[in-house]
Amino acid sequence: MASLFAAILVAPAAYAQSPGVTPQQITLGTILPFSGPASSYSVSGQASIAYFDKINAEGGINGRKIKVISYDDAYSPSKTVEQARKLIESDEVLLLYGTFGTPTNVAIMRYMNAKKVPLLFVVSGGTIFGDYRKSPWTMGFRPSYQSEGQIYAKYILKTKPDAKVAVLYQNDDFGKDHLTGLKAGLEDRASRMIVAEAPYETAEPTIDSQIVRLKASGADVFILFSSNKFSAQALRKSAEIGWDALRILAGASSSVGAVMKTAGFSNVQGVVSATTQKDPDDPQWSDDAGVKRWREFMDKYYPSGDRHDLTVVSGYSTAQILTGILGELGRDITRERVMDVASNLQINQLDMLLPGIQLKTSPTDHYPIEQMQLVKFSGEHWALFGDIIDAGKIAIAD
Repeated sequence: MASLFAAILVAPAAYAQSPGVTPQQITLGTILPFSGPASSYSVSGQASIAYFDKINAEGGINGRKIKVISYDDAYSPSKTVEQARKLIESDEVLLLYGTFGTPTNVAIMRYMNAKKVPLLFVVSGGTIFGDYRKSPWTMGFRPSYQSEGQIYAKYILKTKPDAKVAVLYQNDDFGKDHLTGLKAGLEDRASRMIVAEAPYETAEPTIDSQIVRLKASGADVFILFSSNKFSAQALRKSAEIGWDALRILAGASSSVGAVMKTAGFSNVQGVVSATTQKDPDDPQWSDDAGVKRWREFMDKYYPSGDRHDLTVVSGYSTAQILTGILGELGRDITRERVMDVASNLQINQLDMLLPGIQLKTSPTDHYPIEQMQLVKFSGEHWALFGDIIDAGKIAIAD
């Protein structure tokens, strides 16, 4: 694993012990929505914890076992703050990783940076998590939501330049960041092409009324910047009311198990999204070595996990990267050195990243993945089409 990393390390003058590190153990923390409206996303963290079980069974990292302390925040920013303080001040973890959600991570980002504790591979494409100037101790994982929104805009302009677009979006930074990118990508045509917008709150039990209103706008493109639960509802409802529109779904909500199957496979044919990961249900990966390793991991260490859920794949990948970072540090592990390595990554392949997609960071680039490929849902899996798109070359709005 360490061979995948090209990291710049400064040799320590002497061994320095950091919070969360003992001669026998490294303690990490994560905060996940085990309950609440985003609970389906918690499987990402569960997969990562299972990956560290695998690492421990194989002897740990440089002689140390990995302990992960995870807490539930129910996707509530105030609870996220409470749990972050507990992890840092009481549990004294080395770092937080894989914490879920845009509004929840925004709530703890200033605190984490003030404490100079790494907040790594945030499970969000919020543009704010790559702002190395304001938050040098924070790093996202997936391409920014603004860049993804612009990718969809370019696709619409190329394939349906006269489209009438309706947008469902979560009324927080997650939905608004996507929407900002979409409008930026449509440029001066945005006000003409976007004929309807409908926000929703995560506390709402259903969004059926929003879908009915959006269809009434006459739109022939329906874009969903919504989380798993509401994406499944919206896809099912739009099919039930006979809305024959091109449907585009945020990549963060493209889980086959949690979204597409829940909505009903017959209701989601032809839906377009974007991804960075191999879909293990795609027949083209049946003999792929990385996918085979992932399946072996699932069989042995996470047998209860949903093999059709790309959120599980994401958790596997973040744990794999973090294992490599900690391995590079040898026996001398401090929070500062963790950030040094995390800020100088160059990984050309991971088991579950699409071929051709690279993971790179620098002290002035905290967006690890900046490439995506469009996918279309066919049968019971996502099918790739087109070329890999470099989202990093798409401007991000301030």
